Amino acid sequence: MSADGLRHGTWVVIADGEKALYLVNKGDEQDMHLVVRQKETQENPQAQDWAANRPGRFNDGPGVQRSAVQDTDWHILEKERFAEDIADVLYHEAHSGSYDRLVIAASRPVLGKLRDVLHQEVTDKLILDIPKVLTNHPLDEIEKILSGELEQA
Repeated sequence: MSADGLRHGTWVVIADGEKALYLVNKGDEQDMHLVVRQKETQENPQAQDWAANRPGRFNDGPGVQRSAVQDTDWHILEKERFAEDIADVLYHEAHSGSYDRLVIAASRPVLGKLRDVLHQEVTDKLILDIPKVLTNHPLDEIEKILSGELEQA
């Protein structure tokens, strides 16, 4: 790979906790041309929208003192589950030979979870991971940002 581009056929995954874009480079190392291969989205309401009740309480012991129990943050759990789904898709596609090289750009929480759950077969194909949210950028801006990141790598 040259320092300023991606080989033809390289996959680029752009993700946050609610949207994932699977892109493929149809250009070459000098002229990147990303094309959307697949798009996934999920509904993930904010944490306060998940909460149905006020936080629970439990007795601390034989006395009358009670402590509050913090409510589960379902919003964060759904983001982590979505990252696990992305990792599953990447594993199945890598195992079937759909791609040889991979770049991931994702929000820090999603990228952290992906790093934890990616299969070795996928990490062997990973050439760069970028902790940035690019899901709402147009493709031409994503190409410019990726080119800049590749030059720095």
